[in-house]
Amino acid sequence: MVKKSKKSAPSSTIALNKKAKHDYFIEDRIEAGLALHGWEVKSLRAGHIQLKESYILLKDGEAWLFGAHISPLATASTHIKPDPLRNRKLLLHSDELARLVGAVERKGYTIVPLAMYWKKGLAKLEIGVGKGKQTHDKRSTEKQRDWDRDKQRILRQR
Repeated sequence: MVKKSKKSAPSSTIALNKKAKHDYFIEDRIEAGLALHGWEVKSLRAGHIQLKESYILLKDGEAWLFGAHISPLATASTHIKPDPLRNRKLLLHSDELARLVGAVERKGYTIVPLAMYWKKGLAKLEIGVGKGKQTHDKRSTEKQRDWDRDKQRILRQR
């Protein structure tokens, strides 16, 4: 008898920035669109993006993504010179931009990219407004995570 395997739907997540959750207390999340070139969209479909060292700056009333590395495909056009680290404009509503500007002006708040995913065929970037963690905050978070894991292990044994 042949077992039928269930085909899982392809994940809509393109990339995650796990380091952001480790380095910041994320208080607010906003979904933003991206202004991309054609070769960048093809590279995103292949999963060639890294958000680890990226950050977001507000300049002249616009939000920009800096440091996101989108590797060009080998099959990219020969007449275009792709720049993998170019600055990309974030597409936000004016009220969302105003909320971000207000958050950044407060002391210690920053805007970081959290995840990139597909939504109805469009690439979206989840950005978070967060406050930086100190070293002791990171240790307490790890300690709490370890304790939760041990608690689950103890409850399973009973």
